[in-house]
Amino acid sequence: MTSLSPEACHYPLSLNAPRRMRFHPDADLPAWRQEAYATLERLLGNMPARVPLNIRIEWEQDTDLFHETRFLYAAEANQDVPAHLLVPRSGTGPFPVILCLQGHTSGMHISLGRPQSALDEESLTGDRDYAIQAVKQGFAALVIEQRAFGERADSRPEEYHHGVDRPCWHATLAALLLGRTLLGERVWDVSRGIDALAHFPNLDLSKIATLGDSTGGTIAFYAACYDERITATMPTAYICTFRATLAIHDHCEDHYLPGLLNEFELSDLAGLIAPRPLIAVHGRYDISFPYSGTLEAYAEIEKIYAAFGAPENCQLVTGEGVHRFFANQAWPVFRQVTGW
Repeated sequence: MTSLSPEACHYPLSLNAPRRMRFHPDADLPAWRQEAYATLERLLGNMPARVPLNIRIEWEQDTDLFHETRFLYAAEANQDVPAHLLVPRSGTGPFPVILCLQGHTSGMHISLGRPQSALDEESLTGDRDYAIQAVKQGFAALVIEQRAFGERADSRPEEYHHGVDRPCWHATLAALLLGRTLLGERVWDVSRGIDALAHFPNLDLSKIATLGDSTGGTIAFYAACYDERITATMPTAYICTFRATLAIHDHCEDHYLPGLLNEFELSDLAGLIAPRPLIAVHGRYDISFPYSGTLEAYAEIEKIYAAFGAPENCQLVTGEGVHRFFANQAWPVFRQVTGW
Protein backbone atom coordinates (compact mmCIF):
# COMPACT_ATOMS: atom_id res chain seq x y z
CA MET A 1 0.00 0.00 0.00
CA THR A 2 1.39 3.40 -0.94
CA SER A 3 1.23 6.34 1.42
CA LEU A 4 -1.30 7.94 -0.95
CA SER A 5 -4.04 5.37 -0.29
CA PRO A 6 -6.46 5.62 2.67
CA GLU A 7 -5.48 2.10 3.70
CA ALA A 8 -1.93 3.28 4.35
CA CYS A 9 -3.17 4.99 7.51
CA HIS A 10 -6.35 3.04 8.25
CA TYR A 11 -4.76 -0.40 8.50
CA PRO A 12 -1.96 0.57 10.92
CA LEU A 13 -4.54 2.41 13.02
CA SER A 14 -6.70 -0.73 13.11
CA LEU A 15 -3.74 -2.77 14.35
CA ASN A 16 -3.21 -0.31 17.19
CA ALA A 17 -6.84 0.56 17.97
CA PRO A 18 -7.47 1.18 21.70
CA ARG A 19 -9.86 -1.76 22.24
CA ARG A 20 -11.05 -0.12 25.44
CA MET A 21 -13.38 -2.98 26.36
CA ARG A 22 -10.71 -5.66 26.01
CA PHE A 23 -11.69 -8.65 28.13
CA HIS A 24 -9.40 -9.42 31.06
CA PRO A 25 -9.99 -12.75 32.85
CA ASP A 26 -9.26 -11.21 36.24
CA ALA A 27 -11.81 -8.41 35.74
CA ASP A 28 -14.96 -7.99 37.82
CA LEU A 29 -17.11 -9.97 35.39
CA PRO A 30 -20.55 -8.49 36.22
CA ALA A 31 -19.16 -4.94 36.10
CA TRP A 32 -17.31 -5.61 32.83
CA ARG A 33 -20.40 -7.14 31.27
CA GLN A 34 -22.58 -4.21 32.28
CA GLU A 35 -20.19 -1.69 30.75
CA ALA A 36 -19.60 -3.83 27.66
CA TYR A 37 -23.32 -4.22 27.04
CA ALA A 38 -23.87 -0.47 27.33
CA THR A 39 -21.00 0.09 24.90
CA LEU A 40 -22.43 -2.38 22.41
CA GLU A 41 -25.84 -0.73 22.62
CA ARG A 42 -24.21 2.60 21.75
CA LEU A 43 -22.30 1.12 18.81
CA LEU A 44 -25.42 -0.55 17.40
CA GLY A 45 -26.99 2.90 17.14
CA ASN A 46 -30.47 4.15 17.93
CA MET A 47 -32.81 1.19 18.12
CA PRO A 48 -36.35 1.43 16.72
CA ALA A 49 -39.30 2.37 18.90
CA ARG A 50 -41.27 -0.63 20.11
CA VAL A 51 -44.74 -1.01 18.59
CA PRO A 52 -47.40 -3.74 18.93
CA LEU A 53 -46.31 -6.86 17.03
CA ASN A 54 -49.58 -6.99 15.09
CA ILE A 55 -49.03 -10.61 14.07
CA ARG A 56 -50.90 -11.55 10.90
CA ILE A 57 -51.01 -15.18 9.81
CA GLU A 58 -51.12 -15.36 6.03
CA TRP A 59 -51.34 -19.12 5.54
CA GLU A 60 -50.58 -22.51 7.05
CA GLN A 61 -49.72 -25.85 5.51
CA ASP A 62 -48.60 -29.35 6.48
CA THR A 63 -45.79 -31.36 4.91
CA ASP A 64 -44.56 -34.82 5.86
CA LEU A 65 -41.97 -33.20 8.14
CA PHE A 66 -43.56 -30.10 9.65
CA HIS A 67 -46.47 -27.75 10.12
CA GLU A 68 -45.63 -24.40 8.54
CA THR A 69 -47.09 -21.01 9.42
CA ARG A 70 -46.36 -18.01 7.25
CA PHE A 71 -46.90 -14.74 9.13
CA LEU A 72 -45.92 -11.09 9.39
CA TYR A 73 -44.97 -9.13 12.49
CA ALA A 74 -44.25 -5.43 12.97
CA ALA A 75 -40.66 -4.72 13.98
CA GLU A 76 -41.33 -0.98 14.09
CA ALA A 77 -43.61 1.56 12.42
CA ASN A 78 -43.68 1.02 8.66
CA GLN A 79 -41.51 -2.10 8.87
CA ASP A 80 -43.06 -5.56 8.70
CA VAL A 81 -41.01 -8.76 8.86
CA PRO A 82 -42.11 -11.81 6.83
CA ALA A 83 -41.50 -15.04 8.73
CA HIS A 84 -42.08 -18.78 8.53
CA LEU A 85 -42.41 -21.00 11.60
CA LEU A 86 -41.81 -24.72 11.04
CA VAL A 87 -42.84 -27.09 13.84
CA PRO A 88 -42.02 -30.81 13.56
CA ARG A 89 -44.97 -33.15 13.06
CA SER A 90 -43.18 -35.97 14.89
CA GLY A 91 -42.44 -35.75 18.59
CA THR A 92 -44.54 -34.19 21.31
CA GLY A 93 -42.75 -30.95 22.10
CA PRO A 94 -42.44 -28.36 23.39
CA PHE A 95 -39.72 -27.90 20.78
CA PRO A 96 -36.52 -25.84 21.04
CA VAL A 97 -36.37 -23.15 18.36
CA ILE A 98 -33.59 -22.48 15.85
CA LEU A 99 -33.79 -18.94 14.48
CA CYS A 100 -32.42 -19.15 10.92
CA LEU A 101 -30.63 -16.21 9.29
CA GLN A 102 -29.44 -16.10 5.69
CA GLY A 103 -26.36 -14.23 4.54
CA HIS A 104 -26.04 -12.50 1.18
CA THR A 105 -28.35 -14.74 -0.83
CA SER A 106 -31.59 -13.98 -2.63
CA GLY A 107 -33.60 -14.38 0.56
CA MET A 108 -35.00 -16.51 3.33
CA HIS A 109 -36.41 -19.11 0.92
CA ILE A 110 -32.88 -20.56 0.93
CA SER A 111 -33.30 -21.47 4.62
CA LEU A 112 -36.54 -23.18 3.64
CA GLY A 113 -34.79 -25.19 0.93
CA ARG A 114 -36.84 -23.62 -1.86
CA PRO A 115 -34.48 -22.45 -4.62
CA GLN A 116 -35.78 -19.99 -7.17
CA SER A 117 -32.74 -19.87 -9.47
CA ALA A 118 -29.49 -21.60 -10.36
CA LEU A 119 -27.68 -19.31 -7.90
CA ASP A 120 -30.04 -20.48 -5.18
CA GLU A 121 -29.21 -24.07 -6.05
CA GLU A 122 -25.54 -23.20 -5.65
CA SER A 123 -26.21 -21.60 -2.26
CA LEU A 124 -27.86 -24.79 -1.08
CA THR A 125 -24.72 -26.80 -1.83
CA GLY A 126 -23.26 -24.93 1.16
CA ASP A 127 -25.79 -26.58 3.55
CA ARG A 128 -27.83 -23.38 3.88
CA ASP A 129 -31.30 -24.96 4.15
CA TYR A 130 -31.13 -24.34 7.89
CA ALA A 131 -34.82 -24.64 8.69
CA ILE A 132 -35.16 -28.05 7.04
CA GLN A 133 -32.06 -29.26 8.87
CA ALA A 134 -33.39 -27.96 12.19
CA VAL A 135 -36.70 -29.80 11.81
CA LYS A 136 -34.89 -33.02 10.94
CA GLN A 137 -32.92 -32.55 14.16
CA GLY A 138 -36.21 -32.39 16.07
CA PHE A 139 -36.28 -28.61 16.53
CA ALA A 140 -38.75 -25.94 15.46
CA ALA A 141 -37.36 -23.32 13.07
CA LEU A 142 -38.16 -19.63 12.79
CA VAL A 143 -37.07 -18.15 9.45
CA ILE A 144 -37.16 -14.37 9.06
CA GLU A 145 -36.37 -12.18 6.07
CA GLN A 146 -33.55 -9.81 6.95
CA ARG A 147 -33.65 -6.15 5.98
CA ALA A 148 -32.43 -5.48 2.43
CA PHE A 149 -32.72 -9.16 1.36
CA GLY A 150 -35.39 -11.07 -0.54
CA GLU A 151 -38.89 -9.76 0.11
CA ARG A 152 -37.39 -6.82 2.00
CA ALA A 153 -35.08 -5.70 -0.81
CA ASP A 154 -34.70 -2.05 -1.81
CA SER A 155 -37.99 -0.98 -3.44
CA ARG A 156 -37.10 2.61 -4.35
CA PRO A 157 -37.93 3.74 -7.91
CA GLU A 158 -35.22 3.09 -10.48
CA GLU A 159 -34.39 6.80 -10.83
CA TYR A 160 -33.00 6.77 -7.26
CA HIS A 161 -30.42 4.12 -8.16
CA HIS A 162 -27.11 5.23 -9.62
CA GLY A 163 -25.27 2.09 -10.62
CA VAL A 164 -24.57 0.64 -7.17
CA ASP A 165 -25.49 -3.04 -7.20
CA ARG A 166 -25.14 -4.09 -3.57
CA PRO A 167 -28.31 -4.98 -1.65
CA CYS A 168 -27.31 -3.42 1.68
CA TRP A 169 -25.61 -0.27 0.42
CA HIS A 170 -28.39 2.31 0.58
CA ALA A 171 -30.09 0.81 3.65
CA THR A 172 -26.78 0.92 5.54
CA LEU A 173 -26.06 4.55 4.67
CA ALA A 174 -29.62 5.75 5.23
CA ALA A 175 -29.55 4.14 8.67
CA LEU A 176 -26.35 6.06 9.47
CA LEU A 177 -28.11 9.33 8.63
CA LEU A 178 -30.55 8.51 11.43
CA GLY A 179 -27.93 7.54 14.00
CA ARG A 180 -28.77 3.90 13.38
CA THR A 181 -26.91 0.96 11.82
CA LEU A 182 -28.35 -1.72 9.56
CA LEU A 183 -26.65 -4.29 11.77
CA GLY A 184 -28.48 -2.91 14.79
CA GLU A 185 -31.81 -2.87 12.93
CA ARG A 186 -31.37 -6.51 11.96
CA VAL A 187 -30.56 -7.46 15.54
CA TRP A 188 -33.73 -5.63 16.60
CA ASP A 189 -35.77 -7.65 14.09
CA VAL A 190 -34.42 -10.88 15.60
CA SER A 191 -35.34 -9.73 19.10
CA ARG A 192 -38.87 -8.86 17.98
CA GLY A 193 -39.08 -12.24 16.25
CA ILE A 194 -38.38 -13.86 19.61
CA ASP A 195 -41.22 -11.75 21.06
CA ALA A 196 -43.47 -13.17 18.34
CA LEU A 197 -42.67 -16.77 19.31
CA ALA A 198 -44.70 -16.33 22.50
CA HIS A 199 -47.84 -16.21 20.36
CA PHE A 200 -47.38 -19.79 19.08
CA PRO A 201 -47.97 -23.05 21.01
CA ASN A 202 -45.69 -26.01 21.69
CA LEU A 203 -42.39 -24.11 21.62
CA ASP A 204 -39.74 -24.27 24.36
CA LEU A 205 -38.85 -20.60 24.77
CA SER A 206 -36.12 -21.49 27.26
CA LYS A 207 -34.21 -23.03 24.34
CA ILE A 208 -33.74 -20.55 21.48
CA ALA A 209 -30.66 -20.62 19.24
CA THR A 210 -29.49 -18.44 16.35
CA LEU A 211 -27.88 -19.92 13.26
CA GLY A 212 -26.58 -18.30 10.07
CA ASP A 213 -23.56 -17.99 7.82
CA SER A 214 -21.57 -14.93 6.75
CA THR A 215 -23.90 -11.94 7.28
CA GLY A 216 -26.35 -14.40 8.82
CA GLY A 217 -23.55 -15.48 11.16
CA THR A 218 -22.88 -11.83 11.96
CA ILE A 219 -26.47 -11.29 13.09
CA ALA A 220 -26.61 -14.68 14.85
CA PHE A 221 -23.58 -13.58 16.91
CA TYR A 222 -24.61 -9.99 17.65
CA ALA A 223 -28.20 -10.98 18.45
CA ALA A 224 -26.88 -13.42 21.07
CA CYS A 225 -24.76 -10.59 22.52
CA TYR A 226 -27.80 -8.29 22.63
CA ASP A 227 -30.65 -10.60 23.74
CA GLU A 228 -30.09 -13.05 26.58
CA ARG A 229 -33.21 -15.00 25.63
CA ILE A 230 -31.00 -16.54 22.95
CA THR A 231 -29.61 -19.46 24.91
CA ALA A 232 -27.19 -20.78 22.26
CA THR A 233 -25.69 -19.54 18.99
CA MET A 234 -23.98 -21.19 16.03
CA PRO A 235 -22.43 -18.43 13.87
CA THR A 236 -20.89 -19.78 10.68
CA ALA A 237 -18.28 -18.29 8.35
CA TYR A 238 -17.95 -15.27 10.62
CA ILE A 239 -15.83 -15.81 13.75
CA CYS A 240 -12.53 -14.08 12.95
CA THR A 241 -10.62 -11.10 14.30
CA PHE A 242 -11.83 -7.80 12.90
CA ARG A 243 -8.21 -6.91 12.15
CA ALA A 244 -7.77 -9.99 9.94
CA THR A 245 -10.99 -9.51 8.00
CA LEU A 246 -13.05 -6.28 8.13
CA ALA A 247 -9.98 -4.04 8.43
CA ILE A 248 -8.27 -5.42 5.32
CA HIS A 249 -10.70 -7.47 3.18
CA ASP A 250 -13.59 -6.12 1.11
CA HIS A 251 -16.91 -6.75 2.86
CA CYS A 252 -20.42 -5.46 2.53
CA GLU A 253 -20.93 -2.25 4.46
CA ASP A 254 -23.58 -3.89 6.68
CA HIS A 255 -20.80 -5.57 8.73
CA TYR A 256 -19.39 -2.29 10.04
CA LEU A 257 -20.14 -0.30 13.20
CA PRO A 258 -18.60 3.17 13.65
CA GLY A 259 -15.84 3.06 16.26
CA LEU A 260 -16.09 -0.71 16.76
CA LEU A 261 -12.34 -1.43 16.95
CA ASN A 262 -11.85 1.40 19.42
CA GLU A 263 -13.95 -0.63 21.87
CA PHE A 264 -13.88 -4.35 20.98
CA GLU A 265 -12.25 -7.12 19.07
CA LEU A 266 -14.71 -9.85 18.13
CA SER A 267 -13.52 -12.14 20.91
CA ASP A 268 -14.29 -9.50 23.55
CA LEU A 269 -17.92 -9.48 22.44
CA ALA A 270 -18.11 -13.20 23.17
CA GLY A 271 -17.95 -12.17 26.82
CA LEU A 272 -21.53 -10.95 26.39
CA ILE A 273 -22.59 -14.45 25.32
CA ALA A 274 -20.63 -16.58 27.80
CA PRO A 275 -21.42 -18.90 29.48
CA ARG A 276 -24.24 -19.65 26.99
CA PRO A 277 -23.18 -22.16 24.31
CA LEU A 278 -21.26 -20.76 21.33
CA ILE A 279 -20.48 -23.13 18.46
CA ALA A 280 -18.32 -21.44 15.82
CA VAL A 281 -18.37 -23.15 12.41
CA HIS A 282 -15.70 -22.18 9.89
CA GLY A 283 -14.11 -23.37 6.68
CA ARG A 284 -10.37 -23.89 6.74
CA TYR A 285 -10.10 -22.31 3.29
CA ASP A 286 -12.43 -19.34 3.82
CA ILE A 287 -10.78 -16.41 2.04
CA SER A 288 -12.88 -13.46 3.22
CA PHE A 289 -12.75 -14.50 6.89
CA PRO A 290 -9.26 -16.06 7.01
CA TYR A 291 -8.91 -19.15 9.15
CA SER A 292 -5.76 -17.80 10.82
CA GLY A 293 -7.90 -14.95 12.18
CA THR A 294 -10.51 -17.48 13.26
CA LEU A 295 -7.94 -19.42 15.28
CA GLU A 296 -6.69 -16.20 16.88
CA ALA A 297 -10.19 -15.08 17.84
CA TYR A 298 -11.22 -18.51 19.07
CA ALA A 299 -8.15 -18.85 21.30
CA GLU A 300 -9.27 -15.68 23.10
CA ILE A 301 -12.89 -16.87 23.23
CA GLU A 302 -11.72 -20.06 24.96
CA LYS A 303 -10.05 -17.96 27.67
CA ILE A 304 -13.23 -15.94 28.15
CA TYR A 305 -15.36 -19.05 28.57
CA ALA A 306 -12.83 -20.45 31.03
CA ALA A 307 -13.09 -17.21 33.03
CA PHE A 308 -16.87 -17.70 33.15
CA GLY A 309 -16.38 -21.27 34.38
CA ALA A 310 -17.82 -22.88 31.24
CA PRO A 311 -14.92 -23.91 28.94
CA GLU A 312 -17.01 -26.79 27.60
CA ASN A 313 -19.67 -24.39 26.27
CA CYS A 314 -17.59 -23.06 23.36
CA GLN A 315 -16.49 -25.22 20.45
CA LEU A 316 -14.88 -24.60 17.07
CA VAL A 317 -16.06 -26.81 14.21
CA THR A 318 -13.63 -26.73 11.27
CA GLY A 319 -14.85 -27.80 7.85
CA GLU A 320 -12.49 -28.74 5.03
CA GLY A 321 -13.96 -26.18 2.67
CA VAL A 322 -14.58 -22.51 2.06
CA HIS A 323 -17.25 -19.95 3.04
CA ARG A 324 -20.24 -22.13 4.01
CA PHE A 325 -21.95 -24.22 6.69
CA PHE A 326 -20.88 -27.80 7.44
CA ALA A 327 -24.06 -29.50 8.60
CA ASN A 328 -22.80 -33.04 9.16
CA GLN A 329 -20.03 -31.84 11.46
CA ALA A 330 -21.85 -28.99 13.17
CA TRP A 331 -25.14 -30.49 14.36
CA PRO A 332 -23.60 -33.30 16.49
CA VAL A 333 -21.40 -30.71 18.22
CA PHE A 334 -24.39 -28.40 18.73
CA ARG A 335 -26.31 -31.25 20.39
CA GLN A 336 -23.36 -32.20 22.55
CA VAL A 337 -22.72 -28.67 23.78
CA THR A 338 -26.35 -27.63 24.33
CA GLY A 339 -27.71 -30.99 25.49
CA TRP A 340 -30.85 -30.37 23.42
